Amino acid sequence: MAGELAIDVHGMTKRFDGQTAVDNVELQVWTGEICGFLGPNGSGKTTFIRMLCGLLRADAGSGTCLGHDVIQESEYIKRQIGYMTQRFSFYEDLSISENLDFVARMYSLNNRRRAVQESLERLGLIERRNQLAGELSGGWKQRLALAACMIHQPKLLLLDEPTAGVDPKARREFWEEIHQLAAEGLTFLIATHYMDEAERCHRLAFISNGILLRRGTVSEVIDEAHFTTWSVSGPDLLKLAEQLRDIRGVEQTAPFGNTLRVSGDDPAALESAIAPYRTGRYNWRLVDSSLEDVFIHLMKGPKDGPSS
Repeated sequence: MAGELAIDVHGMTKRFDGQTAVDNVELQVWTGEICGFLGPNGSGKTTFIRMLCGLLRADAGSGTCLGHDVIQESEYIKRQIGYMTQRFSFYEDLSISENLDFVARMYSLNNRRRAVQESLERLGLIERRNQLAGELSGGWKQRLALAACMIHQPKLLLLDEPTAGVDPKARREFWEEIHQLAAEGLTFLIATHYMDEAERCHRLAFISNGILLRRGTVSEVIDEAHFTTWSVSGPDLLKLAEQLRDIRGVEQTAPFGNTLRVSGDDPAALESAIAPYRTGRYNWRLVDSSLEDVFIHLMKGPKDGPSS
């Protein structure tokens, strides 16, 4: 993407009690880009996000976030970003408007009333402005959280598992809003576990055990994994999965509707493994590996280091 880099960091490292949580991570995100940040629980996603927004100080690394030094100018960065955490963290006995006004006070906004009104309008919260936050469904709580982290008009939003526990309709509406904001120039780094959400991002970054394994578009990430997948239909697929699971060359077996997906990172070894089962009982078909196939593969840990 053309333009300026909103995030440009190198060698970002964080250790806790001798354990490395984030290990020499390099990441670039363009202005107006939606970057999906993927990884299993405990992979270092939240730690990295907290280093970017100045809530944690990196033990090593350098670079810029919104043009400011990520180590030395964290206070400047904090004023220009919005951070949406995994859990709803507002006062449930206050109304939507009262919560937004409280956040506006925290940012010392000059015209709080206007800022609150604009946030309510932007996220479709006007009709619910007097409703207590504790009475909101997951989707409406999500809208309130997004409104709150945007009330000071940040240039970058860091969203940590923002749609956990939200129904599919609310998730879709959330992503429509994200793409609209990105089109207006706002930048996003979004940690998510949902593969359908990851596919909505412009680019992805996969992290596991604190190490950045892959970066790129969805198609680039899938292609660089060099992962092969077969789809098989026929009788007793669960029994077939058990038989295949421990054979060399088979890395994954996963039920998928009325079929079984069988995958591996060595095409020749995989084909040799399934050869005895390619009989008249089963119908085998070579298919494109999905992002979920690749995600599960990458979760097993790095084999050959980061890729650009």
